[in-house]
Order: sequence, then C-alpha cells, then structure tokens
Amino acid sequence: MKLSEIKEILNAEFVVGEEHMDRTVFGGGGADLMDDILSAVAKGSVLLTGLNSEQVIRTAKIAEVGAVVFVRGKKPNNSILELARSYDLPILITSYSMFVASGRLYMNGLRGLDGSW
Repeated sequence: MKLSEIKEILNAEFVVGEEHMDRTVFGGGGADLMDDILSAVAKGSVLLTGLNSEQVIRTAKIAEVGAVVFVRGKKPNNSILELARSYDLPILITSYSMFVASGRLYMNGLRGLDGSW
C-alpha cells in the first residue's frame, strides 16, 4: 500500500517526507513500547504510535520502518521532525486513535506479518 493511500485512509497529514507519497509499505503495526516495535514491526512497514519522542524515530530507524504515523493528533516537536528528516523517514499525523487507525488500514487491506494486524 502506498503512503498516499494511508494518508487518505487515515485522513492524515504529512509533516515530514511528503515527497515519499509513492513509497510502498508492506505491512503495519501499532505499538507504544519500543521492545514491541523491535520484535514485531517489519522492515518497510508503517508504524502507528501514540508515543511522541525521539526514541520512536531512533527505534523506527533501527527496525527499518517505512513510515511512522502518530495517532490521536500527537504533534511531534521540531527535534523529532529534524531527526526524521535526517533519516529520510516519512512522518504522518492522524486524529484517529490507534485502534481506529489500525482497523481502517486493516479493512483496506494492510496486514501485519502474520496476516493479522
């Protein structure tokens, strides 16, 4: 699924990396615990999170995540955005909760590694 489709499905806005709207992600997952991200989110996937910190961006980089979506309208500060830019990591914001965002993506065909969310 392309990031442009995720943007539309989640009524999201790009705050970093809009030039990557055509990037394809191969799955998705939601987590606020960094251990969960490292163990469950696959390379090239989209990460949904409500945790608003630089640690999310650093962990996403290590896990080779394709994009990060901050849920519940969380707005990352400038240091988070600059770090994402330096990693060439697209960042989106949606007002949906993680539950609703996950469901919307699942209903539109995006799956986790094991076929679930």
